[in-house]
Formats: sequence, structure tokens, C-alpha cells
Amino acid sequence: MNGGFAWGALVLDPILSPLVGPMAAAWIAGIVAVLAVLATAFALWRGLRGAWWRGFALLLIAAALAGPALQQGTARPLSDIVLLVDDRSASQSLPGRGAASDTALAQIEEQLAQWPETEIRRLTVADTEDGTLLGAALSKAIAAEPANRLAGAIVISDGLSHDAAAIPETAPAPVHFLQTGAPTDWDRRIVIDEAPRFALIGEPTTIRLHIADEGALPAELAGPMTLTARLDGEVIASVAVTPGSRIDLPVTLNTAGPNVVLISVETLDGELTGLNNQAALTINAVRDRLRVLLVSGEPNPGERTWRNLLKSDANIDLIHFTILRPPEKFDGVPVDELALIAFPTRELFMERIEDFDLIIFDRYRIRGILLPEYYDNIRRYVENGGAVLVSAGPEFAGVDSIARSALGPILPARPTGRVIEAPLLPRLTDDGRRHPVTAGLPGAPAEDGTPGDDSWGRWLRMIETSPAPDSTVAMVGESNQPLLMLRRQGEGRVALIASDQIWLWGRGFEGGGPQLDLMRRVAHWSMKEPELEEEALELRGLPGQQVEVTRRSLRETVGAVGLTGPQGQTAEITLQENGAGLFTGRFTAPEPGLYTVRQDDLTRSIAVGPAAPREFDRTVANAADMAGLTENSGGSIHRLSDGIPDLRRVAEGRPTDGRGVAGRWIGLVAREAETVTGLSRRPLLPGWAWLCLIGGVMLAGWLVEGRRRV
Repeated sequence: MNGGFAWGALVLDPILSPLVGPMAAAWIAGIVAVLAVLATAFALWRGLRGAWWRGFALLLIAAALAGPALQQGTARPLSDIVLLVDDRSASQSLPGRGAASDTALAQIEEQLAQWPETEIRRLTVADTEDGTLLGAALSKAIAAEPANRLAGAIVISDGLSHDAAAIPETAPAPVHFLQTGAPTDWDRRIVIDEAPRFALIGEPTTIRLHIADEGALPAELAGPMTLTARLDGEVIASVAVTPGSRIDLPVTLNTAGPNVVLISVETLDGELTGLNNQAALTINAVRDRLRVLLVSGEPNPGERTWRNLLKSDANIDLIHFTILRPPEKFDGVPVDELALIAFPTRELFMERIEDFDLIIFDRYRIRGILLPEYYDNIRRYVENGGAVLVSAGPEFAGVDSIARSALGPILPARPTGRVIEAPLLPRLTDDGRRHPVTAGLPGAPAEDGTPGDDSWGRWLRMIETSPAPDSTVAMVGESNQPLLMLRRQGEGRVALIASDQIWLWGRGFEGGGPQLDLMRRVAHWSMKEPELEEEALELRGLPGQQVEVTRRSLRETVGAVGLTGPQGQTAEITLQENGAGLFTGRFTAPEPGLYTVRQDDLTRSIAVGPAAPREFDRTVANAADMAGLTENSGGSIHRLSDGIPDLRRVAEGRPTDGRGVAGRWIGLVAREAETVTGLSRRPLLPGWAWLCLIGGVMLAGWLVEGRRRV
């Protein structure tokens, strides 16, 4: 930067400023000057002698009051500032764009380096979670520079901004936009118009979408194409579609929890990218208002506990019957005079049994109310996917136990006939510490029976049972007798609580325990809640295209899981134990697409998208978002495919783009801004000189007037 330069100027510094202030002092000097002019004019009109000399003396007084001073200063020129905005978002990585940007940047920086008094402010716009925020970056950069030094801005980008509303309307200097991409670029993408986040299990839901072709699509490629839909890796639909037409794609989900639907069309030669030729949707499958039938064999303290638990869940429709008058009871009261509702056994256990997601038998015994064929039907209901939960009391050990009905073969355990009437502390087994139903229950005793931090209270009774070989014993009581047993039977599930004393926890007996947590988990496991599956495989996406694999199992060790990539490539992922019943592992997806993980009969899929998915929604370069700013600021728009324009320095108010002998050029304004580095001021005449001058003029006027009198 060159050194400074000196300058001088005549300014006014009224001498009365310290007394009355600058404004009042200036007014006084002005009034004296006006009076001097008026007095002189009046004297001349009256023909008085010495008028000129007196008027001149008054003007000198006004000038002395005005305090003329000589101001001298030194100034330094300021450099011009050029903003150079470089878009390095993911869409700029498409073929040809990065190289074109690098070439343009190098040439522009080389030219600017040869300009004197010019500074370059280079700004790189990278990816964010919200896409390319070009507008916000431009607004911030322009506002950060002094307007009197900003020579202009040059933006190198494909124009695909995701905050177009934030692009400023104008700028204090010309903004030139150099667009990457080629006029022949074209791309095909899937546009999801409407997709559900949740769907009911077994009920069809609809995904609405269309195929969009953008850019210079060759005419021979504009025909129909095949659209394929996959659910967790399995093809569920394959239809012919035409670009631009709306498609209604029906999907039926049969597995609770997240389901990945991948929709794709084939990628053609010449497309900018194939990343947007597929769309992955995660739809959570849920049940429509779970229906629970609660049958209490007799009134008991635990009955209210089950009812309160189920009624507190707004997503559960509960039907509750309590057997108050068994058929063998004879009291002489006519049936038509009883205020009791007849138990609709045939309707519930034959005609409508498939409508229920869970049937709970609370201290129920065989009393002749349910016919033998009803128990057979309940067993078939479980084997076909239903669920039964038995809360057993002393009657479970008797001759009228439901274990002696057709339900016996599917129950997790059979009673031995012994009822243990003694205080007992429920404890978790090794399987119980791994099973999601009981794992992590607050205050659980240690393996040796040592009470936990929130010591569980004791129960006072349990039923001795002999569990089935394929049952999972999650809790034990007295002498390690099974207390909570879970069993899969066919497509359904059966749970057995070998005690009717869980209500003591709710009453706070000896400190109570996690009554609601345990009962809720048992009930929801029976209804196949995905989070409570003891054998499960889960996938979770992480930043950087990483995927975490979580395997829940009751086994102490699990092997590696198999991985299948989007191109059919396979690999194995080793899992490490990460807590009781939990095994985890990670892998980094080498490319976007659908990845499927399998182990045994468990299969889960996850769609891994590009690092910046919004960057590939639109890929054809477009300058429409920048048109308003470039026009209002006096800038211009150029395609880099037509060549890199030269730079010129132009005076303010002159055209900033045009075509010369060597081709197109763009102009940056020469601001010629400066800053003052030093300032000094001294009176034009000292005070005594003013007095002498004024006195001399007045004396000269007196002498002239006196000579004329003689």
C-alpha cells in the first residue's frame, strides 16, 4: 500500500465558540457581517463620507469573529475490497463443476493480484444440515465490509441455494455470478409428494410421488420407465411409470416398528447423478388401539391393579369381566331379577376372539363358564399370533386350574400343586437381566440376593411350578422357584406370573417395587412391542454414513451378522458385548443405498443417504435465485462453460460488464477511498494582527474623512 499525502483547506473557527458555542458564535459573526453590509449601503445612499472605510472595518470585525484558520492534514488511500464467494457444497462435486470452479478461481485471483490497492476476501460456502445457505453467507459477507471500499463480489456456484429468501435484494457494489454446469446437463429424480410417518399394521397406506425430469433431457429417453418398491429389502411392487404423472403406491406393513421402504428407478447414461433416482422412507407401523380382554375369576386386590394399568393407557380398549356368580351357585334368586351382566362367552371366545390383542386371566379357574371347545379356540388363537397372560393365585395349583384345560400345553409352566405361603423377595435370573421385559428394572437385587438401591419389597405368596423347557424364566422367588415365565408358542406368546401378590409393590409394602413398569412390560411384550423383543436386530444411522448395529439376545455370545450392500456386495460385521443382552457393532457405508443386515431369521434394512441429501434434490445448475441481486446491484450472470470473463476496474457509475475484443468482461468499481491520518489547524492571522488591521482601517477612514473636511 502506498504512503499518505498532504492537503490543506481554509476553514472557519469562530473565536466566541468557547463562550457561547460553535453555532451561536457563527451566527454572531454572520449578523455582524450583514450589519456591516447594511450600514455601508445606507451610508452610501445618504452620501456620507468615509462609508467604504467604516464598512470595510465592520467586515474585518466580522471576519475576525468568524476566525478563519488554515487546516492542514495528511490522508492515506484505502484499498478496494473484492468478495470472492466459492461454493463447495456437495452439488458442486458433480462432474465438471469442481474443476471449472478451481480454474475460474485461479484465473480471477491471478488478475486481482496484479491490481494495486486491492484486497481479496475469499468466502467458502460448505454443506450444512439445511443444505447450501448461499443467501445467508452473502448477506453476512456484504454487511461485514464498508460500503465505500467494496468494489464488487464474484460468486462461483451452481446457483442451487436452499435459502433463496435470504439472498439480499441488492448490494452497494456489483455482484457477478459465474455459473458452473453445462447447458446440456439433465437429471431425473423421484419426488415424494405425500408419505405417511405412521401406518396401521395390516392396513394399506399410500405413498404419492412422481418422477421429475429436469434440464436438457434427450427426447429418446423421455418414455416410460420401471419403478421398484422394496420393503426391508424385499420387492413389494414393480410398476411402469411416466415422468410427470402422479403415482399412488399402496404399501401394507405387517411388522411393528420402523419399516424402510426404498423406491427406485433405473439410472440412465448421461444423468448428472443416480443418487436422487431412489428415495428411502421410514414408516412406523403401529397397532390401532390395542384391544385387551381382562377376565377376573374372583374379586381380589390385584384385580384393581390390572384394571388401573390398562385403563391408564389411552391406546388400549379394555373389556373387563369379573366372575361374581359362578353357575354352581344356587341362592334361589331368579335370573331375570339379578343385576349382573351375563358373561358373553360364545361371542368373546368363539366369534370375536381374533379382535383381541391380549387376553388376561386374573386368578381364573375352571368353573364351567367356558366350555372345553372355548379353551381349544383360545389355544388356536395363541398359535395364530394372539397373546395370553396368566396372573396366578392359589387356584392355579388346584384341581380346577386352567393348566388342566386345553390351555395347559401352551402355558410356560405347569403347577406342582404346592402353594408357598411365606415372604419371598423377587429376583432376576441371568435371562431376566438380559430380557428387555425385566432388564434395567430399578432397584433390582443383585445376583446373590443383595437388595438394590431402591430395595424391592417382599411378596407373601407364590405358586410352585415346573417350567416348560422352552420357557424363559425371568424372575424367581423362594428357593429359586420360577416366578415370572415367558414363552413363545407358534406365532403367539404366553406369560405367567406365578403369584397374585404383585399388588403389594403398588401399596408400598416394605418399600414397594416397580409394579407398573413390570406389569406394563409384560403386557406389551405379550402384544409384540418391538422395543421388548428379546431377540432383535436394530440399525441406527450415524453421521458420516456410519451405521450402528445392535443385537439383543438372551444368548451369552452372538456371531457376526451378514451385511448386503446396494450393489449386492456382502460382508460380515463382528459385534461386541455392550451390556447384558446387548451386542453392538458399526460399519461405514461406502456408498449411499439400501443396506440389509441378517442373522438367523432376523432381517433389518436401513437406507444410507448421501452426506448432504438436500444437495441432490435438485442438481441442474440454475441462476434464477441470483438474478434479482445481480440485476439490482449492477452485476451480471455468466456461464463458465462459455469461458471465464476478464476483470476490469471501472469508475463508479460506468457499465460493469460487456464484450471486448478478447471476449466477455466484468467490471469492479474503483472506490478510491481514503482515511485521514493527521490533522492540524492554525489561525489565518493572530489576534494582535486583526486588531492592528481593524485599527489601521478605522484610522485610515478617519484620516480620509478629516482631509476632506479641510
